[in-house]
Amino acid sequence: MTPAARQAIAEAASAAVSHVAPLTGGCIGEVWRVDLADGRHLVAKTAGADGTLDIEGYMLDYLARTQTVPVPGVIHAEPGLLVMEYVETSGRLDAAAQKHAADLLAALHGVTADAYGHERDTLIGSLRQPNPWTGSWPEFFRDQRLLYMGRLALDNGRLPRGTYARLEKFCETKLDTYIEQPARPSLIHGDMWGGNVLVRQGRIAAFIDPAIYHADAEVELAFATLFNTYGDLFFRRYHEHRPIHPGFNEVRRDIYNLYPLLTHTWYFGGQYPAQVDAVLRRFC
Repeated sequence: MTPAARQAIAEAASAAVSHVAPLTGGCIGEVWRVDLADGRHLVAKTAGADGTLDIEGYMLDYLARTQTVPVPGVIHAEPGLLVMEYVETSGRLDAAAQKHAADLLAALHGVTADAYGHERDTLIGSLRQPNPWTGSWPEFFRDQRLLYMGRLALDNGRLPRGTYARLEKFCETKLDTYIEQPARPSLIHGDMWGGNVLVRQGRIAAFIDPAIYHADAEVELAFATLFNTYGDLFFRRYHEHRPIHPGFNEVRRDIYNLYPLLTHTWYFGGQYPAQVDAVLRRFC
């Protein structure tokens, strides 16, 4: 960590920095545990002058204002520096924690808006998420998620041109037959995998690294299955709060997971382009 970053943290926290140590994670910048001279502990993310950590700070603050899910409190946010409360963790996503997660996310999904999108663009990792307010959910998911991310992955050379053509055909001819307009848009965390879920003694201590926007809540549920973040206990509990409609597991889950698969294609390549292609071939 640079001396300038240490000084900025000290000024934001109104306390001298006594020690810093690197933490794992951080798609946008480096992550540090910061110990202050007054005994407090913080987490800081640092990035270059062209960073987007101010947007991550905005998203955390937005979630905090809903009073539905726990997130780290934001102390300071600017493009190159984000300072947050340190969240103590212990344990794993056991049965109790999965049920608690279902309670929290069902409450978050009850936060609605008049259209799909958000009041500003947000991020998924370091990638911009365009969020123009859109009345039609299928239109928003088609244009601002699937085709947008597909084009990015095509342009950086990781999505084969034939797969992108298949994606375009699916969006033009098939998507509307599988995706319906929900009753209301739901606010979602947007990046719901296990690494972004902090647990303490069978409870969710915090959700981190959000990628918020207003969507069909099933997008969140689908993403939670992609890397086996939650299991049957979570889905049964969530269903008690917000019924999951027929066809989710059979059809819509895989279609909604095209977005994170395309995102991972842009980031990593690897097996993800083949997974995108396999889903598209199933439906188109």
